[in-house]
Amino acid sequence: MSFSATFPAPINVCSKTSTGFCYSFASWPSMAANLIPSLKSSLAASKSTFLRHNLTMQSSISHGVFSKARFSSVSARAATEKSIHDFTVKDIDGKDVSLNKFKGKVLLIVNVASRCGLTTANYSELSHLYEKYKAQGLEILAFPCNQFGGQEPGSNPEIKQFACSRFKAEFPIFDKVDVNGPNTAPVYQFLKSSAGGFLGDLIKWNFEKFLVDKNGKVVERYPPTTSPFQIEKDIQKLVAA
Repeated sequence: MSFSATFPAPINVCSKTSTGFCYSFASWPSMAANLIPSLKSSLAASKSTFLRHNLTMQSSISHGVFSKARFSSVSARAATEKSIHDFTVKDIDGKDVSLNKFKGKVLLIVNVASRCGLTTANYSELSHLYEKYKAQGLEILAFPCNQFGGQEPGSNPEIKQFACSRFKAEFPIFDKVDVNGPNTAPVYQFLKSSAGGFLGDLIKWNFEKFLVDKNGKVVERYPPTTSPFQIEKDIQKLVAA
């Protein structure tokens, strides 16, 4: 904040200094009588200007915060208005698959990898749950991803051969995708916006899981260390609903 004060002309003026002016001591008593009221007036005017500016600034900040909150609310609402059934993805053979075909099904969606320390336990348990609940309306959708430690480096045919021959996986496996970053697959953008995790919306590692109800809405998100068997009770509730 800056302010200016108008000083009366001195009786004796010295040569200008770096501050712009200099007064002789002889002129000070007569000058002070005029200077002090003028200075007080300038200070009062500056204070008034500061208060008006501060109020305007606070109003602008409040409006900005409100607008941001309203925008976030609108964005969240737009995300929840969609469902998983609105997306089309490619399967492991490169064919388009509309997820609309899974309407009325409970979905467990997992980003998988073939060379992860979690691979054997997760594939084995996922296959067991699929065999147990498929007839009751469960579908498991596996999306290979190579973004975590480069642990899914193979081609789509190699990934398919690995899952089907080693683990007898009968659930659908899709095209390899990115689940984080600028090339995130649209279906994963939807999943993450619907259920942000503890550290935000980033997928943390291989085998993070999303549970989706029969209407295509995300109802739960599980970290990679949650085993499929730990999700079984939640699956039972949804298939029975």
